[in-house]
Amino acid sequence: MSKSKRLSGQTENQKAGSGKSGIKRVYKIALGSAAVLLVGVLAWLPTMDLAGAPEITVYKSATCGCCNKWVDHLRDAGFKVTAHNRQDMNEIKKTHGVKYQHRSCHTAVVEDYVVEGHVPAEDIRRLLDGRPAISGLAVPGMPMGSPGMEGHYKDPYEVIAFKKGGRDSVFSRY
Repeated sequence: MSKSKRLSGQTENQKAGSGKSGIKRVYKIALGSAAVLLVGVLAWLPTMDLAGAPEITVYKSATCGCCNKWVDHLRDAGFKVTAHNRQDMNEIKKTHGVKYQHRSCHTAVVEDYVVEGHVPAEDIRRLLDGRPAISGLAVPGMPMGSPGMEGHYKDPYEVIAFKKGGRDSVFSRY
C-alpha cells in the first residue's frame, strides 16, 4: 500500500473515530444538561408551590400540641404559615376582636380576617375566595374531630362567622 493511501486511510479512521467520540461528547453534554435542569426544577418546585399560597400568621402557646397539629393541617393544605409562640393569648384575642364566647386555644390572621380555633383549611379558603363582610371565623372551644383535635370520636361543631358589632352566623357545620 502506498504511503498516501495509508495516510488517507488513517485520516478516514481518525475521522470515523472522532465522529463516534463527538457523538459521545454531545450525548454526555445533553445528559449532563438534562440532569442539571432536572435538579433545578426539583429545587424550584417547592418555592413555586408556596409563591401563591395564602399567608397566615398563627399565635399559639408553645406547649399546645393541638395548636401544632392545626398548623400542620394548614401547611398540608398549602398555606404558608408563620407561627408565633405567645404567653399573652388573651391580649392577642382582645386586640383582634375575638369575642369571649368564640375563643379557643389559638388565633390566626390571614389577610384582613381573624381565624380563631380549629377552623378547617377548606373554610379558610372559602372565606378568602368569597371575601364576605365579616371579621373572621371561629370554632369556639376545642371540639374533638376538628383539625388538630383528631381522636377516637368526633363532636359535631360549627364554624361561626363573626363581625365586630354585628350578628354572628353559621359559616359551616361538621
